[in-house]
Amino acid sequence: MDLNNFLLFAFASLMLNITPGNDMMYVASRSMGQGIKAGIVSALGITAGCMVHIAAAFVGLSAIIAKSAIAFDIIKYLGAAYLVFLGIKSILKKSSNIFKGTDEIKKESYWLIFRQGAVTNILNPKVALFFLAFFPQFINLKSGHPQNQILLLGTWFNFSGLVVNAAVAILFGKLGNWLSKSPTFIKWQEKITGLVLLALGIKVAISSRN
Repeated sequence: MDLNNFLLFAFASLMLNITPGNDMMYVASRSMGQGIKAGIVSALGITAGCMVHIAAAFVGLSAIIAKSAIAFDIIKYLGAAYLVFLGIKSILKKSSNIFKGTDEIKKESYWLIFRQGAVTNILNPKVALFFLAFFPQFINLKSGHPQNQILLLGTWFNFSGLVVNAAVAILFGKLGNWLSKSPTFIKWQEKITGLVLLALGIKVAISSRN
């Protein structure tokens, strides 16, 4: 792969990653609800999930998802159901500690947040379809080893996404820290996070392959 082609891909990746989407909304909601660290951990989880899609593209599994409407729908609805479950769980969580300091409020473990970020990305079949549509435009068949090029492009795209999502985590984490001084926000922060996750689940469920 020549340098000019890679630089074009790097620029296109950055432009796509700064476009608001499901991953960015998830990171933002986690950051506002539990702080910058939680947002960055969720971004790392999304990055791990994205690596699964890259590996699938490397071995050709993404092509199977693209060709099979049944496989696509199964993965899509599993992902939607998982997001809806997380949303409802947050909405129904009791706010018994709303008058305590924010440091005393029970937080979800970072490992759990990491897993949730990874699973929500893995169970989004549109990521696999996106890779199949986007990567081939930058692969140079004359250079040979197209699978290795997919691995290189995917890793860079994923790194670019991690940087963007980490920035989102910092921005919304600071916003959440400022809002956490408000008892009203403390009372409703879990509900807000839950509503965002619920909306994402519905959005995934009604989305089409295109």
